[in-house]
Amino acid sequence: MPFVYVNELKQHAGKTVTVRGWLFNKRSSGKLHFLQVRDGTGVVQCVAGKKDVDEKTFEACGAVTQESSVIVEGTVRLDERAPGGAELGVTKFEIHQLAGQPYPIAIQEHEHGVDFLMEQRHLWLRGPKAAATMRVRGRIAQSIRDFFNGKGFTLCDPPILTPAACEGTTTLFNVDYFEEKAYLTQSGQLYMEAAAMALGKVYSFGPTFRAEKSKTRRHLTEFWMVEPEVAWATLDDIMNLAEEFVCHIVQRALETCKEDLKALERDTKPLEKILPPFTRISYDDACKKVKAAGVEMKDEDDFGTPQEMAIVGDSEKPVMVHGYPTAVKAFYMKRNPANEKRVLCVDVLAPGIGEIIGGGQRADDLKYLEDQIAANKLPRSAFEWYLDLRKYGSVPHSGFGLGLERTVAWICGNEHVRECIPFPRTIYRIYP
Repeated sequence: MPFVYVNELKQHAGKTVTVRGWLFNKRSSGKLHFLQVRDGTGVVQCVAGKKDVDEKTFEACGAVTQESSVIVEGTVRLDERAPGGAELGVTKFEIHQLAGQPYPIAIQEHEHGVDFLMEQRHLWLRGPKAAATMRVRGRIAQSIRDFFNGKGFTLCDPPILTPAACEGTTTLFNVDYFEEKAYLTQSGQLYMEAAAMALGKVYSFGPTFRAEKSKTRRHLTEFWMVEPEVAWATLDDIMNLAEEFVCHIVQRALETCKEDLKALERDTKPLEKILPPFTRISYDDACKKVKAAGVEMKDEDDFGTPQEMAIVGDSEKPVMVHGYPTAVKAFYMKRNPANEKRVLCVDVLAPGIGEIIGGGQRADDLKYLEDQIAANKLPRSAFEWYLDLRKYGSVPHSGFGLGLERTVAWICGNEHVRECIPFPRTIYRIYP
């Protein structure tokens, strides 16, 4: 019999097929065994009747344990009440490996605490909601690549080991690199700037690392980021690109992840409203909104979660905040010629999650960057190559970074970003 994936069963109505997977759950009623088998693409109910199979097969259906690996042969029956719209009438059933008992994780995951589930992350991934989130993550990652490839961007892979800081020296992971000191990358941006001077429109998509001692639901020490960079682009250009990009990945998720979003109990009506245009406000106007909401913040400070939630408020779409204070942004940001206390930058704040994008126009003046490197006490020797970009054909250029896990959390409606990466790394966790 041909092997078929669960998500393909409806295409084989009335035919006898074979499914390979793992037992998620089962129940019995005397002469019937109802087996829920998952294979990574979905879950199918397999019905084994005592009169339909031999005694040995029926006994095996009764003896099989949670998460045993199994091979099931049966006839596909369409049934809209069944998960995925089809079920399997069992004719043959083989236990490939009988799982030991008790299985560490209960069918009802809420019976366990978060710490326990994180210790069992290698098994928790098998749960329906964790698996659904990973499938959504995979499709979002694909839509990200499709968007930039479709617009003529070239994928460039920056190094993970770097000689210097990009986003400030306080969040670096140190690595011994032979006789030198190196760091895990905080961002591929500086290298994307170099690539943009060669190729015009580029993007990177890979892991980044921040040694932030943050315990919030939005922070990981290792996360994935997509970073486009465009030569000749201004702040307005990159804001337009970011808006189009966010709308693309949300609408693509709605098209391709319907069943998984349903499994996650995500109300998709708010996501259906993520279409251009987004509200755009200045940092100063955003501060007024924060204070009007009664949320405290220091003058000329960056926004944290409470402030971002106040800015987004009851907005149905992301809000784009531009023109932050020079003092709270990275050394490479271009100052606003009309107000040197502000830089040409933008953050995109999504409802319920906050910042998912940070970016802006890069400084393109050599003397300014030299002064910034000195003022921030950065080792000039590590940035000579970066300064070369301003010596040999400097042009205006802009880009941004989007955090994949925060975006997945927003689209899936997950509470914490640790749910949105297969094996999360936090200040307290590096196992498994």
